[in-house]
Amino acid sequence: MLEEVILAGFGGQGVMSMGQLLAYAGMLEDKHVAWIPSYGPEMRGGTANCSVTISTEQISSPIISEPGTAIVLNKPSLDKFAPAVKPGGILLINSSLIDPGYSRPGIKVFEIPANDLALEMGNTRVANMVLLGAFIQLTRAVSIDSVIESLKKVLPENRHNLIPLNRAALEKGREIAKNH
Repeated sequence: MLEEVILAGFGGQGVMSMGQLLAYAGMLEDKHVAWIPSYGPEMRGGTANCSVTISTEQISSPIISEPGTAIVLNKPSLDKFAPAVKPGGILLINSSLIDPGYSRPGIKVFEIPANDLALEMGNTRVANMVLLGAFIQLTRAVSIDSVIESLKKVLPENRHNLIPLNRAALEKGREIAKNH
């Protein structure tokens, strides 16, 4: 099993958090992982992306030029990373912030209104987790339980009250992908 994913959006959308959680979850499942962050000139509001490789075999290079999946949270990220998705790959689009209708022959495109769904859940900050749940459903790269365990390790104790909301967002994304 080899899953190479690029996650991209504006700083502050939780792109790096998604990448870290995937990497930690992979480690919890005794998989080989690589996580490479990349920031634009501004930390919050600038561009941010990261690449994550999760594999049952050793990883020869952490550099991803043709991801199997791209998760894009904004239009500039769509423009930059959608063309790189390899044939047969998956493109997850946050359709709350990106106009619907993107298509490219040879890849599967999933438009998920992550911000709208997160708002319905009461906290727009879990939009990234909705998309992460969809990714998990579509690729089976890691389990939701491993992501939750990772959250317990990275969130400070006083933020553990947010874990049930994050789990609900992951499950929402999983359900959307399952029924897509």
